[in-house]
Amino acid sequence: MTKATAEIRQRVEQLRSDIEDHNYRYYVLDDPRVPDAEYDRLFRELQDLEADYPDLATEDSPTRRVGSSIDTSFAEVTHRIPMLSLDNAFSTEELEDFDRRIRDRLGTDGAVEYVCEPKLDGLAVSLHYEQGTLTRAATRGDGYTGEDITANIRTIPSIPLRLRGEDYPDLVEVRGEVYMPLAGFNKLNERLAEQGEKTFVNPRNAAAGSLRQKKSKVTARRPLEFCAYSLAVTDESVLPETHWDSLQLVQGWGFRLNPEMRKAMGVKQCEEAYEALMEKRDSLPYEIDGIVFKVNRFDLQEQLGFVSRAPRWAIAQKFPAQEEMTTIEDVEFQVGRTGAVTPVARLKPVFVGGVTVSNATLHNMDEIRRLDAHIGDTVFIRRAGDVIPKVVKVVLDKRPENAREVTLPEHCPVCDSDIVQIEGEAVARCSGGLYCPAQRKEAIRHYASRKAMDIEGLGDKLIDVLVDEGMVNTVADLYHLTKFQLSALERMGDKSAANLVAAIDRSREPALWRFLYALGIREVGEATAKALASHFGTLDAIAEASEEQLQSVPDVGPIVAGHIQSFFDQPHNQETLKALKDAGVAWKEEQVVAKEDLPLAGETWVLTGTLSDMTRDEAKQKLEFLGAKVAGSVSKKTACVVAGEAAGSKLDKAEKLGVPVLDEEGLTQLLSKHGGGA
Repeated sequence: MTKATAEIRQRVEQLRSDIEDHNYRYYVLDDPRVPDAEYDRLFRELQDLEADYPDLATEDSPTRRVGSSIDTSFAEVTHRIPMLSLDNAFSTEELEDFDRRIRDRLGTDGAVEYVCEPKLDGLAVSLHYEQGTLTRAATRGDGYTGEDITANIRTIPSIPLRLRGEDYPDLVEVRGEVYMPLAGFNKLNERLAEQGEKTFVNPRNAAAGSLRQKKSKVTARRPLEFCAYSLAVTDESVLPETHWDSLQLVQGWGFRLNPEMRKAMGVKQCEEAYEALMEKRDSLPYEIDGIVFKVNRFDLQEQLGFVSRAPRWAIAQKFPAQEEMTTIEDVEFQVGRTGAVTPVARLKPVFVGGVTVSNATLHNMDEIRRLDAHIGDTVFIRRAGDVIPKVVKVVLDKRPENAREVTLPEHCPVCDSDIVQIEGEAVARCSGGLYCPAQRKEAIRHYASRKAMDIEGLGDKLIDVLVDEGMVNTVADLYHLTKFQLSALERMGDKSAANLVAAIDRSREPALWRFLYALGIREVGEATAKALASHFGTLDAIAEASEEQLQSVPDVGPIVAGHIQSFFDQPHNQETLKALKDAGVAWKEEQVVAKEDLPLAGETWVLTGTLSDMTRDEAKQKLEFLGAKVAGSVSKKTACVVAGEAAGSKLDKAEKLGVPVLDEEGLTQLLSKHGGGA
């Protein structure tokens, strides 16, 4: 036997200390400092060293037990039958070795039948029933002693408080996993973030933290679910011959089983089950981190027995880790097609979720402040399926002294326009909408859209080609395109080219509101553009208006006013507007009409039913353009109700109160009389 060197002994002690610390943080504090994959590597390294140097193996080693010490805020519970952990397989070869050991111990060359179960990423619990009534629930704890969480368990709807049927023994113990579905996890974190509270790193920690709440009413508000995975009973006379049949018995008593469970005859079918579940992993509504294989027959399980911390008849084959730990080497800012400025962490490359990741999103500055992320920090990276990798946690006690704070740049890294972050908004944006290359295609698409400049024939694919070929850099360049240039493009004939040139030419004299809407100023929709045009009359007046003057327009508050001012303040946008003028675009100025002079000023109108020629929103905008206020309910003060098809109680109330009613034809005539309401 090789004797361990001082260096190896020191490494073993360090591993034990680190693993115990990780156990404490995971099981007691619900605040892990390493992802599962890193913990597994440390645990495996310690296992290997103890196997190579048996004299280093001690009874108090973390390899000899499951978890950690007990939080004294919960009463201790001793398990009648230990809740042992499972050994892990990280490859097909290790799974085949497991199967070979099973067959060797059983003395058979034939295939062994296994039950394949998704390894839910939650918290293992034990449920005790006496005469069919739930009397106690406990966490796994260290496998021998757990925590009494009965009050919290009783709040989970998928756990029966009373067993169904009558064919259950006096004493029953059902074991399974409490977990949090992804949809509930995301909503919980959103709510916690809104309340300024600490969010959870992943659904597993959310489930553990929710189960260990001191007040069960808090647990009751958490979206927890339970799936049973084994039956332990004191009266073995009712126990079926196989694990699979015992699960069917449990299901009959009112417990949920995971629908992905299946049987497999031999290791090859186990491998097929692994691949099939791996393929479905990202489409499941909950997280799994592997698949568990259990010998199906109980008599064979008994024959195989246990090692110190795990049964010989079961193993968990892990999926590629979805979380890993690495460091932030830098933070850069990217500009999206709508101008949103997103911080991106440049990482020390790390293999996670089946690929090597070197970048991860930090979403926005609010998220950076919530995480307290600095350049140089050690962080958890999470990647699930095709989801963009993101930073989910900072390991603060690993922060180096030279770590640098992340600050939002003042100018766009693409076009040098000002970056603006309106108070109350999480997302910062580049203000060079018409000019910024990062926003170029989206700006042109919006400018040419039907409700804006209505340039027929200028579709998304053609815009992509025009920009990619360098023929159009800003919307002003559209007006310099020629039939000759366009007809030279692939799939663009002479007739199509001529039609597009004509459509562009027709857009040279738009209504002011259409042109204003086409500029793509954030939160300036059709109704706001019409209100601004009607109030100020000219584009110059809008561009020169103060924030106070802008807010005097209906539906323009401080945020919208800020967007408008920011747009017109940018030199690049001013240059593009001048280029449009030089290209012959001459928007029509409007006669300023005082609000009190509008035809429906001071009147309250109500819309009900379905309109055939316009949407309710379009009708609302047109009525508001004529000065009306559009309300949601009918009263004696209502001036008129517009009733479309299938009008309901609002029409009945209008007739009862004697309020005038117009059908859609009458509304169309009214709008035509006043210029279409636009």
